[in-house]
Amino acid sequence: MRQNGERWRAPYATDPAATRGRLIPEAGSPTRSDFQRDRDRIIHSTAFRRLKHKTQVFVHHEGDHYRTRLTHTLEVSQIARALARALGLDEDLAEALALSHDLGHTCFGHTGEDALDACMARHGGFDHNAQALRIVTRLERRYAGFDGLNLAWETLEGLVKHNGPLLRPDGHPTPRYAASGIPAAILEYNALNDLDLARFAGPEAQAAALADDIAYDSHDLDDGLRAGLFGLDDLAEVPFLRGLLDEIEALHPGLETSRRVHELARRVITRFVEDVIAESERRLRALAPESVAEIRRAGAPVIAFSEAVAEADAAIKTFLYARMYRHPGVMAVRAHAAAIVADLFAAFTADPARMPEEWSANLAGASEGRIARRIADYIAGMTDTYAVLAHKRLFPRTPDLHWSPESRGLPLAEP
Repeated sequence: MRQNGERWRAPYATDPAATRGRLIPEAGSPTRSDFQRDRDRIIHSTAFRRLKHKTQVFVHHEGDHYRTRLTHTLEVSQIARALARALGLDEDLAEALALSHDLGHTCFGHTGEDALDACMARHGGFDHNAQALRIVTRLERRYAGFDGLNLAWETLEGLVKHNGPLLRPDGHPTPRYAASGIPAAILEYNALNDLDLARFAGPEAQAAALADDIAYDSHDLDDGLRAGLFGLDDLAEVPFLRGLLDEIEALHPGLETSRRVHELARRVITRFVEDVIAESERRLRALAPESVAEIRRAGAPVIAFSEAVAEADAAIKTFLYARMYRHPGVMAVRAHAAAIVADLFAAFTADPARMPEEWSANLAGASEGRIARRIADYIAGMTDTYAVLAHKRLFPRTPDLHWSPESRGLPLAEP
């Protein structure tokens, strides 16, 4: 489809000239499309800057070369743009969605999210996807005319639905939300600006979602090897990775370990990206969509892995779950990080005035649920560093978040 790297837009791409617009109307820009403006607003947001010091897997001070939420986001953005360009999609929308997909993550990564969800159990729980929507529609306060970023409908749709529809055709929640229900923040905003929750998002959002999978498969393998949680030989448990390692050895026998690791990471990205392009082109030929509306109405994702690579992706995630995300050393730090979040939530619940005035103001007479949500918003916005410092200000002892693989799960200092 693509000729000599030239940009082109397929008929099924999301056209910025045909956007459904913004909740609060604004004059257009003479130099940028609406999706370019959205991308720029996301990059300049406070929440985006905070990603620099938010955990991906390893807390930020464990080493300069481990990924943070920010470096992860930038890698996702690069892959999303590559997929969009090859498939004739709108690159700027794909980039905006990649850059915004993790804005709602708390300090300490998924550990912080789980801890905050437990704290908010009586008040609707906590979901990082819903929190990202709150950030871009309410919590960012930068513009004179509105709260949030006032993003285009297509950007908000992709942010909320990049992992698929939230409702089944019968109106009931999809399996992801079957037990907990769709987060209130999403339902409240959807009542104002219908995001069509029962349909798939456009192809740019689907591409961004796959870019997220590709990025963290590759970089978590890299980070896990760097941390010594497993070795290259251990990766032979995954047939897809074993094949890549055999290929590297055949082409570059005796290659030093650091270069072998890099060669592996780049091959994972390349094979996955090439597979998405080939499989998506196959599905697009079968569907023959003439508009983005036809992509949304399809009964399955159109931008996707092939069956074989989907199995490889699942196998890599299974390996990483057992050998990295549930490694005793990582789990010890997770327990301490969860304790910090729970302690902060309890302290601010007991006395909301312990939060800065901008967060504690206007809570007199507020319901318990409203106070709890304000506290959750405040904690969710914290970086790892800020959360630790806040805990040290409020408590005589703060859990130690340092670890090493040699610790075998034992913290370096008792909390």
